[in-house]
Amino acid sequence: MVTLGSYPPAMEAALLIGAVLVEALVLYVGYGAMEQFVGPQLLDRITQT
Repeated sequence: MVTLGSYPPAMEAALLIGAVLVEALVLYVGYGAMEQFVGPQLLDRITQT
């Protein structure tokens, strides 16, 4: 884990929680966008076979 220097433990915990929430948001938006663009094409290809 990356050390953040002389930050108090509560601040380090808050930064870690914030980083996890940002990562979750990026993944949620990314997978949603991928589903919008790839989903219909994939479903068409599956139903045609």
